[in-house]
Amino acid sequence: MIIFMINKLIRKIEKNKAPIVIGLDPMLSYIPEQVKEKAFREKGENLLGAAEAIWQFNKAIIDATYDLIPAVKPQIAMYEQFGIEGLIAFKKTVEYCKEKDLVVIGDIKRGDIGSTSEAYATGHLGKVTIGGKSFYGFDEDFVTVNPYLGSDGIVPFINVCKEEKKGLFILVKTSNPSSGEFQDQLVGERPLYELVGEKVASWGEMHLGDSYSYIGAVVGATYPEMGKALRKIMPKNYILVPGYGAQGGKAEDLAPYFNKDGLGAIVSSSRGIIAAYKQAQYEKFGPTAYADASRQAVIDMREDIMGALTRK
Repeated sequence: MIIFMINKLIRKIEKNKAPIVIGLDPMLSYIPEQVKEKAFREKGENLLGAAEAIWQFNKAIIDATYDLIPAVKPQIAMYEQFGIEGLIAFKKTVEYCKEKDLVVIGDIKRGDIGSTSEAYATGHLGKVTIGGKSFYGFDEDFVTVNPYLGSDGIVPFINVCKEEKKGLFILVKTSNPSSGEFQDQLVGERPLYELVGEKVASWGEMHLGDSYSYIGAVVGATYPEMGKALRKIMPKNYILVPGYGAQGGKAEDLAPYFNKDGLGAIVSSSRGIIAAYKQAQYEKFGPTAYADASRQAVIDMREDIMGALTRK
């Protein structure tokens, strides 16, 4: 029996008591020298070697943290910069995370119209038919999508999600400093992000899992008051919350993103976890134990967030 991925995500969040997703967004500057040197020695100091370093870096962090977390979120741009070899590393990362029973959120931020959106949805969530047989492409469980083109850009993704029991996180209010240039603009007397949130809520009501919709939203941790308003607008939509930690979002600001059941949101941290060994509080681990530093950063993040929710 195939279950909706939103139901699996919620069960894993409850089991681990960790509404956390690790952003697997590797930059070469994050990767310890010994990992890069080994990869370059084996594959060459080129795109192939860089992709190998990324893969080995990811694998060690996954091995060190998979029992603590429900999900990972690889950002595809960090792999695309290394061309085809980088995309192969992305695919290997997705497959390995699935072997570890992690939910995979592909941070792809796609959004186009008609057949183009259908192709994006097929490539990342669905399957393509070739010669009478079906094949999955990247095969993530969720993806992030951009709603700027309206329903034409979103409905093809929803259709594939419905068929495959997968899900979406639609950009509503993002965590970056310039997000307000468009997202905060008033339409009548209301900001645009609220209108987008209402549309996401409408889509969500038509596509429910057991308790939450498999059509979710992205709302940054750096704008807690807006997050509070959007939580009320989207009560049945799971919220992916980027911006915790390195971008300035604090645990005490996250409580409004959650519902009274303690669910409804999952908080993302990327370099704060995968490059934890570079931070003063984890420098005792050093570059050779970078994965152990990442594990401790996950434990600390879990305690920080759960403590804030307890005080809610």
